[in-house]
Amino acid sequence: MREAPRHTPELCARFHRASELIGRRWTGAIIFVLLRERCRFATLRDAIPDITDRMLSDRLQELDREGIVERTVVPETPVRVEYALSKKGRALASTFEAISEWADKWVALEAPPLKREKPARPRRRV
Repeated sequence: MREAPRHTPELCARFHRASELIGRRWTGAIIFVLLRERCRFATLRDAIPDITDRMLSDRLQELDREGIVERTVVPETPVRVEYALSKKGRALASTFEAISEWADKWVALEAPPLKREKPARPRRRV
């Protein structure tokens, strides 16, 4: 008797694109901060440890192009630029709440130490 061919699960193209977009390094942290309040560039940089100015700028531009972040220029002297989530970006709130709950339950702050395997001893020739 022959087995029925197995069905290979397919990856939804939209899901893949979305997970690649919000899963990029620093993007989740930027969205997480902006879910709490609109921010200026320096405030975002200070809120996200180890992010460089260039990386923050690149990610904000990408999120702006995708319609997730809105950049507002406040015409004052000096000019002020603020970043906030768009309606599309705010729609991620429940997703980020779920990730936060999952992280609280399953993610340790410190990574567990790597187990070191003992190096194999060379065999003696007899």
